[in-house]
Amino acid sequence: MRHFVMGLLLAASFVANAADRTDYLPPWNPPPAGLQFSVPPVDAIADLHGDIVDPQLVLFFAGNQFMVVHDLLEAFKQAHPQYQRIYAETLPPGILAKQIQSGTLVMGNLRITLKPDIYTAGKDAIADNQQKHGWFADSYDYARNPLAILVARGNPKHITGLTDLGRSDVRVSMPNPAWEGIAKQIEASYRRAGGDALDRTIMDTKAKDGSTFLTRIHHRQSPLRVLQGESDAAPVWSTEAYFQQQIMHFPVETVTIPASQNVTATYTAARMKDAPHEQAAKDFLAFMQSPAAQAVYRKYGFLPAH
Repeated sequence: MRHFVMGLLLAASFVANAADRTDYLPPWNPPPAGLQFSVPPVDAIADLHGDIVDPQLVLFFAGNQFMVVHDLLEAFKQAHPQYQRIYAETLPPGILAKQIQSGTLVMGNLRITLKPDIYTAGKDAIADNQQKHGWFADSYDYARNPLAILVARGNPKHITGLTDLGRSDVRVSMPNPAWEGIAKQIEASYRRAGGDALDRTIMDTKAKDGSTFLTRIHHRQSPLRVLQGESDAAPVWSTEAYFQQQIMHFPVETVTIPASQNVTATYTAARMKDAPHEQAAKDFLAFMQSPAAQAVYRKYGFLPAH
């Protein structure tokens, strides 16, 4: 209980400090205990979490769940105290899939060869990888998430919906379809809102003239670009907008996308057939189905999958 209370105090202190920040640079999660040395942007690691040396469990999360990881792993450790050394990555799911295929990720000067026990991504991506590679032993759908538009506080460009993102005076931060699956979901919403013409305007015309910026890691770059005044609007998963506005209290607002134009992702956790820590993987997948795990996801605005 003492460690749990200390963790809550640390998280509260982190959020309070975050509200006073003006640089807005990630990481945005409470750090683990230990000697702290991080100098953003030259030396900061935002999407590698926990114990990289001799982990008892290795988790690959689709990156837009980065805000959940701290609380989720603390809850899992309370439910299963035999697992204390846990390593997690929150990178774009396409990058994580390539890491699984190649067996290696190089980030800066760091080379990582850990194999995941659990891989989470959109339901369609899990099904596609299972069909292509047969990676997974079993899986579970655990959350859903619609899209929203993130804008600066006060909404200075008076953005009311997706069609406004086609305006020449609106700078858009948009995931690159070559790297991130969310781009396909957003483009589907563009077509629902304004047909192929709107999609071409944002993804072709505006990309060529520089008023659409294509990210490589949207859950970090898109909010930061809005916060730093480099982009006027960013289509994101609604939980990312909720986190920046309601949890971090950063100066942003959310523009809701109507259901008729929106798409909703379903998140799936899959246990790897060749999981290095088989029992830990089984325990974590079962935990993801528990009320404790679902409560963490609800805290950060995710919808239940069932």
